[in-house]
Amino acid sequence: MSIDQQQVLLNEAKHAVNEKDYDSAILKYQQVINDQSEEIKLNKKLQFQEISIIELGKIYQLIDKPQDLYNLINDSRNILGNFAKSKTAKIVKTLIENFDQLNSLDLQIKSTKECITWAIESKLIFLKQSLQLKLSELLYKKKNYHEAIKIINDLLREYKKLDDKSSLVEVQLLESKIYNALRNFPKAKAALNSARTSANSIYCPTVLQAELDCQSGILNSEDKDYKTAFSYFYESFEGFNSQDDSRAIIVLKYMLLTKIMLNLIDDVNNILNNKNVLKYKSKDIDAMKSIANAYSNRSLKEFENSLNLYSTELKTDLIIKNHFNALYDNLLEQNLLKIIESYDCVELSYISKIIDLNLQQVEGKLSQMILDKVFYGVLDQGNGWLIIYDEPRKDAAYEASLELIKNLSNVVDLLYEKASLLN
Repeated sequence: MSIDQQQVLLNEAKHAVNEKDYDSAILKYQQVINDQSEEIKLNKKLQFQEISIIELGKIYQLIDKPQDLYNLINDSRNILGNFAKSKTAKIVKTLIENFDQLNSLDLQIKSTKECITWAIESKLIFLKQSLQLKLSELLYKKKNYHEAIKIINDLLREYKKLDDKSSLVEVQLLESKIYNALRNFPKAKAALNSARTSANSIYCPTVLQAELDCQSGILNSEDKDYKTAFSYFYESFEGFNSQDDSRAIIVLKYMLLTKIMLNLIDDVNNILNNKNVLKYKSKDIDAMKSIANAYSNRSLKEFENSLNLYSTELKTDLIIKNHFNALYDNLLEQNLLKIIESYDCVELSYISKIIDLNLQQVEGKLSQMILDKVFYGVLDQGNGWLIIYDEPRKDAAYEASLELIKNLSNVVDLLYEKASLLN
């Protein structure tokens, strides 16, 4: 096949894509990829093949064909050895990233592992490292944290030997996210501090800096330092927004979360009226606004209705879910205290009716509050009563006596030591 013929095929394939005739486009791109003729120069042939492979990957992504994309990656390895290492890395990474928009995480992980094995066999070290970072990110999404952290530890050793600061930032940031998911906050903070240190010594792209700020905000939120968290989330939002990155709306939700946790509902409305935020109006933002209003009204029923109505928007993100669970518990606690404050003894069924929750939930929460010493009382489950006691007074004389005895004991010990020296 001549250069002109291949060029015609590529043009026809592009036109077919524009016309949404994807089957025809796929056939034409495959013809270019599988062409075995030696009528044209190798460089030109490789250029056409590169274009065809990448465009074919885009089509499979567009028409939601993950299995065909997986097959394309496998078949492409037969000709990728003819490309320069940098071109090979670019093509493989592009094809693997095409899976990101498809609901096929397991297939993407399988393909990435196979590509890593192939990269090792072909001695493509930098491609192997890049794919390992991608694999650990995919395992993190799949919540396979322990396997992901093993890969991260190997990558950290390799990148530290190479003194590759830009790659170190990405690896350490992902390490922080994984440890945060494992609820190991000291290690998550240490990894984030290392990532920030590495980022300070190089030029850090805007999006990567926004990711670092977002992770800082998340860790500060876990410490319940919501004011500091908001400032980090704001910086992160500005970064993502300036690059038209889709993650801006996620960070915007985190910004609203911090204001809700601080019970600054007016600030929530002010943020939503900001001109940079108006374009992000969606069901996600409506969900946050609904929760803010429910919390402001101290209405447990409204809060529950919001959680049920916007279940997808509020429960798929673990960070928002965890904080709203704490918020719900706090609101439930306040409502229960308000109901029982004027009683010495009250029926559990009455509390359940007033707060509009089933009896088992009410019993469980009240027993937890008693154990946490939120109030003093006892559950009489035989009669179905809650008996509330006054807060016991601390006897100051008892504490003072213990302190006096402790001091006297120390004096006697010192006198005994000195007496031993004299002997």
